[in-house]
Amino acid sequence: MEIKETKPLYQIADLFQQTEEVDQFAIQQAVANILRAIGEDPEREGLARTPERVARMYMELLDGYRQDPLAIVNDALFEETYDEMVLVRDIEFFSLCEHHLLPIMGRAHVAYFPNGRVLGLSKIPRLVDMFAHRLQVQERMTRQIAEFLNELLHPFGVAVVIEGLHLCSTMRGVKKHEARMTTSTMLGAFRKSAATRQEFLDNISRGSVPLF
Repeated sequence: MEIKETKPLYQIADLFQQTEEVDQFAIQQAVANILRAIGEDPEREGLARTPERVARMYMELLDGYRQDPLAIVNDALFEETYDEMVLVRDIEFFSLCEHHLLPIMGRAHVAYFPNGRVLGLSKIPRLVDMFAHRLQVQERMTRQIAEFLNELLHPFGVAVVIEGLHLCSTMRGVKKHEARMTTSTMLGAFRKSAATRQEFLDNISRGSVPLF
């Protein structure tokens, strides 16, 4: 199925310009400077290639800024008269907190009510990863996923719930190891109908296991 209007999708995706390359040399220099600043020797055997490794790591962890969301969807939109809830739950993700550059680990639950079109199953986890693989706050990531699917599918409703473990509050600062953050965005039928919203929440809680 053809996507007629793409500009709003790219606006929601909030991408960097494709021509903006990651300056790996600048990252390597910055990491070496940090190592010196904490009193380490970036030339010693164990650290000699650490700046290079960190630069490559950021290329991988932050590749969501440069992924083309329409290439991810890849024509996997199908006309379908199915009008009950579609739910993909327990989608694991890894992201980086934009305040401390420490990991956020968690899972996302994504649902929508189709309005004549459905999305290929694997595309929802891929879209979650696109928004996760960047510097994030969980609240914004939750909203971005919901708004993108709403614009892509024009469904009767979209619901996204994300559960996250934030290392910025477990290994430093307040150091609460059991604290988990839950965020949600409800659009359309999920916002308007308490029964629909409850059906979604019941589905994601059924058989759930601890996050970590």
